[in-house]
Amino acid sequence: MQVQTARPILDGAGLAPSVRIGRSADQWPLGPTLAHLLNGGSVKMRPFLIYRLPRRKLESIPARCKMPAVGMQITILGSGSAGNCALIESDTTRLFVDAGLSGRQIAQRLALIGRHLDQINGIILTHEHSDHTRALGVLCKSRPIAVYANRLTAEAVSTDPEWQDRVRISWRLFATGTPFEVGDLLVESFSVPHDAYDPVGFVIRHTGSGLSVGVLTDLGHATKLAIERVRTTNVLVLEANHDLKLLQEDTARPWATKQRIMSRHGHLSNDAAATLAGEIANDKLRHVFLAHLSRDCNRPELAQHAVGDKLRRIGAHHITVAVASQDKPTATVSL
Repeated sequence: MQVQTARPILDGAGLAPSVRIGRSADQWPLGPTLAHLLNGGSVKMRPFLIYRLPRRKLESIPARCKMPAVGMQITILGSGSAGNCALIESDTTRLFVDAGLSGRQIAQRLALIGRHLDQINGIILTHEHSDHTRALGVLCKSRPIAVYANRLTAEAVSTDPEWQDRVRISWRLFATGTPFEVGDLLVESFSVPHDAYDPVGFVIRHTGSGLSVGVLTDLGHATKLAIERVRTTNVLVLEANHDLKLLQEDTARPWATKQRIMSRHGHLSNDAAATLAGEIANDKLRHVFLAHLSRDCNRPELAQHAVGDKLRRIGAHHITVAVASQDKPTATVSL
């Protein structure tokens, strides 16, 4: 298994450890006049008169010093029991959260929104189940794409008999709970209760604007930790796996499977998702994507009604609720 462990460092304020991956803003060279000003210097001025810097000085400042536009976008390429993959973007960085669709489906759905696989900077994994990792072999075989996971998830994928001798994955290991940076996106992970080795949820923040997206799927119940971590996000991808009545009446699943799904390490029901959405609703939260719907034991209209009705009853009319599809990308949400 090819592994690279990123080294934690303290941020500029000496706060929580983080991992910086990629180029930082202070590596860009500055022109002499701009550097002088930024280091506390000044331009001598007479009262009511403003001196302009010489043209040659202005031209000496590299164009790449211009402040880029800030913001984030999220598109769920597909979500459900058969596979999950979301694209989170800034102006300079693009990340997949999971890669559970087929490689061909991911490439086709990227093309639908004007994107290409060569533009992807990395994949962050919530856990090792195949509906979240299915495309890793195809995606990593022909391009050096980094895959970010905690150690137990990486080991579970690498030791799966189906992966033996197929492809070498370029792993970037993180410790659950330790933030790390990919480009201008800060990724924060936290533990969630699910029947996997070390499953996590994510909050992905844009370091320039402070905007954030939370990903909270594949969990049997909402822990206090999970609720607090996603409480400040602007967009939340939230599991609404099943309608409890449809699951109980399903004749295709044995009772043991139903018990696992309904357990505290299984999946969230529509009602549980509604309760969670109502608990974290605030002025910052603007969009909720309902994800990981069961094809047999749920209906999009049931999930949307459960969560939407809860938000309306508490007066959170500013929050848009959309249901992610297994078969096509969602509309892109821009922040």
